[in-house]
Amino acid sequence: MKRGMCPGTFDPVTSGHLDIIERAAALFDDLVVAVALSPDKGGGPLFSVEERCAFIESATAHLPNVSVRAFDTLLVEFASQVGASVIIKGLRAVTDFEREFQMAQLNYRLSTDIETMFIMAIPEYMYLSSSAVKEIARHAGPTRGLVPDEVHDALVERLTGSR
Repeated sequence: MKRGMCPGTFDPVTSGHLDIIERAAALFDDLVVAVALSPDKGGGPLFSVEERCAFIESATAHLPNVSVRAFDTLLVEFASQVGASVIIKGLRAVTDFEREFQMAQLNYRLSTDIETMFIMAIPEYMYLSSSAVKEIARHAGPTRGLVPDEVHDALVERLTGSR
């Protein structure tokens, strides 16, 4: 059985993340979506790791080979713990590639048993990021279609109060 792992902070999960997860799920027998605690990233996440995992579980319920797990270790260490031989990362633009290429090389140095695979974002999601979604939501802009409906509702409540 070939197990892949799709890691990220997913704060919040976007339609772009879900596209990469769905496409990766089609390539592997089993896919673990690894949600990083990331307490120090950008002042801390907006949503707790439990909330982020729940959003992803809900949005991927139609994918029987996908599971969601939180982690707070080195990525390759967690991949080894869950038996994943491939780390799948989504790429949007050249700037993503530079950062992800560096991380892939460091991960390979830490564990030559785990490969990194890149999946390119589709044009519709090339410039979509969790940070951009949160900024739009902070200003009461429309986030429907950029994130699952459940995430949209949580963003509205958390960042702008009920409209």
